[in-house]
Amino acid sequence: MLDTRELGRRAGSQTEVSRTVPAPADLGIEVLSVPEGAPVELDLRLEAVMEGVLVTGEASAELVGECVRCLDEIRDDLAVNFQELFVYDDSRDYHPGSEEEDETNVVQDDLIDLERVLRDAVVLALPFQPLCREDCPGLCPECGVRLADDPDHAHEAAIDPRWAALAQLDKDSTADGSGED
Repeated sequence: MLDTRELGRRAGSQTEVSRTVPAPADLGIEVLSVPEGAPVELDLRLEAVMEGVLVTGEASAELVGECVRCLDEIRDDLAVNFQELFVYDDSRDYHPGSEEEDETNVVQDDLIDLERVLRDAVVLALPFQPLCREDCPGLCPECGVRLADDPDHAHEAAIDPRWAALAQLDKDSTADGSGED
């Protein structure tokens, strides 16, 4: 929660705030996120406008996750920018009980809750499929060996199960000597 009392409701007044807050739970996606309780650095500018408070800022934190191809751990830094309007709860633009209420950020008792805005900004900035490096070859689909550790890794060509009976016939004819010319 961010206190806006010192800003007042005078349109045009502004203040800058820098603070470190603990990361909320589930800040990210399944394979890449900011660990719960990890420090999140916030640099914010709060501006009073007619309808409410305009918050412009940057959030930075450390990400932890795993590569979707090879499952190696990923550690990276993230910095996201965001801008959001928080309307006064007594504003004529705010209608409690309406469908838009769920999407409207509200200043309640001179306090602003940035969690939803922060979560949206972080999740939208994350890659859909995080990789440890751009050219990560991943894991062998047959045995699970990391292909980055063994680039020459190979298996015998798999026999199509529809042709397996023919391969067995070939082995049988070679074994009894009837398959030689």
